[in-house]
Amino acid sequence: MRRAFEGSNPYAQSDAAEPRIAVTIPCYNEAVTIAKVIADFKAALPDADIYVFDNNSTDNTAQIARDAGAIVRSERRQGKGHVVRRIFSDVEADIYLMVDGDDTYDATVANTLIELLKRNHVDMVVGTRADVTKDAGREGHAFGNKIFNKIYGRLFGKQFSDIFSGYRIFSRRFVKSFPAVSSGFEIETEMSVHCSQLGISTLERPTHYGVRPDDSHSKLRTFSDGFRILGMFAMLAKETRPAAFFGAIGLALVALAGILAAPLVLTYFETGLVPRFPTAILATSLVMMASISAVCGLILDSLARARTEAKRSVFLSYPARDWTR
Repeated sequence: MRRAFEGSNPYAQSDAAEPRIAVTIPCYNEAVTIAKVIADFKAALPDADIYVFDNNSTDNTAQIARDAGAIVRSERRQGKGHVVRRIFSDVEADIYLMVDGDDTYDATVANTLIELLKRNHVDMVVGTRADVTKDAGREGHAFGNKIFNKIYGRLFGKQFSDIFSGYRIFSRRFVKSFPAVSSGFEIETEMSVHCSQLGISTLERPTHYGVRPDDSHSKLRTFSDGFRILGMFAMLAKETRPAAFFGAIGLALVALAGILAAPLVLTYFETGLVPRFPTAILATSLVMMASISAVCGLILDSLARARTEAKRSVFLSYPARDWTR
C-alpha cells in the first residue's frame, strides 16, 4: 500500500534521484532580451524546464518566449510579487531557479549556484550582484541598495549583503512554505526576512551583473519603489518584531512628552503653578499613548512568536532532500 502511494507521488522518491529543476523568469516587457535569456539558461541547464511568467506585457514578450521554447504562463495582477506568488503556487520541481528576464544575470554560474544549494544542504542561494555600478545609470540605485542593506542588517540581522538580487535558487520546501505577501519589487526583501525570521539556511555567491541593452528599459522607479521598500521594512518589522517596533514608538512618545513637560515641571517647582494646562494635558496623553503602545507590543510579540512557530512547522513539514548520497 505504501509503495503504491509513493509511486503516485513524483516527489516521494529516493534522495539519489536527479532533481527536477525549474528555471522561472518573471517578465514585463522584455521582448528585447527574453529570447537570449531563455537560450542562455537552456545551454547552462539543458535538462531544466524553462518557465516564463508574463505580467501583462504590452510588447510581444510572451510570443517570443514561446517561440524560444519556454513554457509561457501569465499573471494578470500587476507586480512582481504577484508573479512570484503564482510561480511558487503553480510550478512543481525539486529545485527552483528564479531570474529576471532583462539579461543582466549570468546564466553560466547557474550550475554552480545549484551545486552550492545541494552540497551545503541550504534552502536558498542568492547570486549577489557584483559590478553593479559599472552602468552609470545605476549609481543612484547602487547607493540606495547599500543604504537599504544596512537598514535591513540593523532590523533583521546581517544574513544577507544583497537583499534585492533577482537571481536566486530555492529548495522545494522553501517555495511551497513561503507566505508571499508583497505585490511588487519588495518581494525579494520579504524572502530575506522570511529566512532571517525562521533561521532558514542560506548562502550567497557573487555573480557578474551585466548592463541592459540600449533598447531595454528598467522597470525600477527610484523614489516610489524606495518608499515602498521602506514601507515593507516597517510592515515586516511590525509583524516579526512587534515588541521592538511598538516599544520604539512608545519611547518616542515618552521623549516628546518629556520635552513638553520639562518647562512645566521647572515652573511648578519655582512657583507652585502650572501655567500652560493644555500642554500638561498633552504631555500626560502622550505618556498614556506610550504605555498603550508598549502593552500592544508585548501582546503582539506573543502572537508573533506563535506565528513564527506555525510558519516553521509548515516549512519543516516538507522533507529536506540529501543530494550528496
